[in-house]
Amino acid sequence: MSGVRRLRPYALRCEHRTTPLGIDEPAPRLSWRLASDLRGDDPVAYRVRVAGCAEDLDNGGQLLWDTGRVADPGAAAVDYAGPVLAGLTRFHWRVSVWSAGSGTPGEADSWFETGFTRADQWRAVWIAQGPRPVDVMDAPTEGEFALDDHGLAPCPLLRRSFTAPAGARGRVHVSARGLYELRLNGERVGDAELAPGWTDYRHRVQYQTYDVTALLREGENVLAATVADGWWSGFVGFEPRRSGAHYGSFPQFLAELRLTGPDGAEAVVATDASWRTATGTIRHADLLMGECHDLRHAAEGWELPGFDDSGWPSAVVTDTGHGSLVASPDEPVRAMAELRPRSVKRHSSGVHVVDFGQNLAGRLRLTVRHLPSGARVVIRHAEVLDGTGQLYTANLRTAAATDVLVGDGREHLVFEPRFTYHGFRYAEISGLAELAEADVVAVVLHSDTPWAGEFDCSDAGLRRLYDCVAWGQRSNFVSVPTDCPQRDERLGWLADAQVFLPTAALNADVAAFFTKWLRDIGDARTPDGGFTNVAPRLVGVADEGAPGWADAGVIVPWHLYRSYDDPRFLARSLDAMCAWVDLVHRHNPDLVWRHRVGPHFADWLAPGTPTPREVVATAYFAHSARLTAEAARVLGRPEPERRYRRLSEEIRRTFAERFVTADGTGDGAAVRIAGDTQTGYLLALAFELLPDGQAAGAARRLAELVESAGPALRTGFLGVALAAPVLDAHGRADLAHALLLREEVPSWRFPLRHGATTIWERWDGWTPDAGFRAPSMNSFNHYALGSIGEWLYRGVAGLDQAPDSTGFRKLRIRPRPGGLRHASARHESVRGTVTVTWERRGGLIALRLTVPPGATAEVHLPTTDPGSVRESGLVPDPGDPHLTRIRVAPDHVLYQVASGSYRFTAAHPPAEGRSGTPGARRPSAPPAPGRRASGSHEEETP
Repeated sequence: MSGVRRLRPYALRCEHRTTPLGIDEPAPRLSWRLASDLRGDDPVAYRVRVAGCAEDLDNGGQLLWDTGRVADPGAAAVDYAGPVLAGLTRFHWRVSVWSAGSGTPGEADSWFETGFTRADQWRAVWIAQGPRPVDVMDAPTEGEFALDDHGLAPCPLLRRSFTAPAGARGRVHVSARGLYELRLNGERVGDAELAPGWTDYRHRVQYQTYDVTALLREGENVLAATVADGWWSGFVGFEPRRSGAHYGSFPQFLAELRLTGPDGAEAVVATDASWRTATGTIRHADLLMGECHDLRHAAEGWELPGFDDSGWPSAVVTDTGHGSLVASPDEPVRAMAELRPRSVKRHSSGVHVVDFGQNLAGRLRLTVRHLPSGARVVIRHAEVLDGTGQLYTANLRTAAATDVLVGDGREHLVFEPRFTYHGFRYAEISGLAELAEADVVAVVLHSDTPWAGEFDCSDAGLRRLYDCVAWGQRSNFVSVPTDCPQRDERLGWLADAQVFLPTAALNADVAAFFTKWLRDIGDARTPDGGFTNVAPRLVGVADEGAPGWADAGVIVPWHLYRSYDDPRFLARSLDAMCAWVDLVHRHNPDLVWRHRVGPHFADWLAPGTPTPREVVATAYFAHSARLTAEAARVLGRPEPERRYRRLSEEIRRTFAERFVTADGTGDGAAVRIAGDTQTGYLLALAFELLPDGQAAGAARRLAELVESAGPALRTGFLGVALAAPVLDAHGRADLAHALLLREEVPSWRFPLRHGATTIWERWDGWTPDAGFRAPSMNSFNHYALGSIGEWLYRGVAGLDQAPDSTGFRKLRIRPRPGGLRHASARHESVRGTVTVTWERRGGLIALRLTVPPGATAEVHLPTTDPGSVRESGLVPDPGDPHLTRIRVAPDHVLYQVASGSYRFTAAHPPAEGRSGTPGARRPSAPPAPGRRASGSHEEETP
């Protein structure tokens, strides 16, 4: 047993985050994961202690809260239930976990800090440079760049000097209506980008908390902020009647620095009318239009002590209220990686096109040597090139996506925008005679959702597909789950997110990210209880929720509960879920959803015959009613459970009566669903809407439609997410594999053949015959069709959880090899690390898996020869308490295993047919290649 490590907790979280600063949840959820080198080394009890200082956890000192030893074998989290947590305080906590075979618990420690617990604790007020005309920008000086007719203005600078004693500690709480970047004595505070993030500011404005102790100095100090329009007062979306200034007309800033001296004395430095303001280098900054820096306007040293700001006017107090301020519940957007160019090509005098080899969301960092005063460098961005090798920008619509640098004669400088981001693979840089590859870097920006998954297989095309899915997720998780990062839209579309969430939650830990977005969904609700199509909601834009879109308000909380075993996702959403289902029912008493359907996108962008809208809508009506009943069951709410269970069954019967016909009875019946489309059958099968005995006939018809199409899909955003899982569930994993192998339009591989590095919005966004589709709706970085990523994990690799499982407590390991030689997947679940690796060689299949402590797994070993099964080289022992054979089926042997690592082998036929392009096994794509920001989080492993 030497060197063997027993049960131990790791990856401690508070509110699904590592050591968060400034939380305002009164009963934070404290969670941990488990690891052990032994089989069956499962937890039998836990204990959590919370104290005001770390020493009290060790010496039996004063504890704020102690659960005592709690016998709960399945626990991986507990909600704090001690005395009220004081605001602006750090708390330390320890979890102890016992296994049956050891009297000594495994232990781990962590901490969290509270923010403001009451609005009246704030001393800061909202300040700004002052109102500005919304249709006038500062007149550009000679040589300065202006975006005509956009009314963009310079970014305000705000500063305040103060004194601090030696050895002072400090926390600063910061927000903006708009975007901010804060510096203390010239050093940047934190590493958050595009902070404080996008919310509906009428309901919530987030603030962040930073520890600035290391930046303080004895004597004079300076807090200095730059603010920009951002989502608050900049351009957002594509509504021509309200293209910008949705929430306000100019940016505002709020900050409160709390200092504690070595003697315990406290002082506060807060935004008020004593702050001074001016403008500087950044002449405009907009998320869609881009950013312009004119170095001739630089106020050198303005963020440092000793600067004379006597000529600067005082800031204007714009608001003294704090009721909408909330602590950020998720990690911010960060600079997560840097990419070097794949190539730099000179197109004409002073014009270079840079290819980074990867479509991404972010910005450039450009090193420039000697830029004469007034000379301009212009950077334009695009996802693809046209047929002449020039940037293709028509699909950006009104988004200029242009960054500009105006020189002041200095010999060496580095230009990097700070308040914008773009979706691009290519950048055109004009104004430089020479450009070396070392002079330009792409900085990747996205919300810091710790990467938690890996997928690999023997087919290079599938590996590329997985990487495209992963990069699409990174590019579009920017404060909210957007549809695309490049054009004048970038909205939090609910349907895109709900179909992609199963994939997203396997790729990354998105619990905190979606905690925040669920609040956005709640804020966006209409007065009659309806969910909308996008969240956050834009002011002045009507948004009546459509089927499949608004239903995300029900589907997303349910899937988050299943992924993270946190019933608070349901508890916080149940009332809104009920209100939504009631609203649809009220407008459609005959249970066919025809009325109050909003824009009714149906199965958006599906090629071929459209699925009848009433089929799509009524299927989602039934699904939302059933999930609402399930949520009520989980929460112990019997009355709503009964009510919505009854309603879902009534809608199910109505669906069958109105839309389903059957010729014959039993499994042999020929079943037809109105419209006879792939998506119609997928919805009916996935949502279990068919009468008993008709699922088999519907599945046969679905398979016929897929086969006759190519085999190919004729589905859009809603149908594509269901295709592979439904085919697999009804015995046609072979068809799911065939779809993955297809290379013609429509398919996932067609874009790969033509250089795609992210998922396209359309199956045929570009073809050799037709060229580009209409630029009005043609993104090349759109994750919705990437929902196939879920089946790469669950189907191809076989890493799944049972239908009645939450938080991967009951694993289902069931590989579907198809024509592949090997595949593997890893997922860092809320209970610990789950891994699956299988390989076929020499008439055998080898299956290796890891089950985290506290979990079990049913293992479907694909073999027709039960006698050939070996585990760790031996015939499985019938008396082994960790390994039990449950049954023998024609195509597999089912085992139930306890936690631990296992190595199975069994007879298995060699791969038949096409297995894709071979390639060396490799780890799947990391969160992004290159250097990661120091403040970013990666999932911990034991």
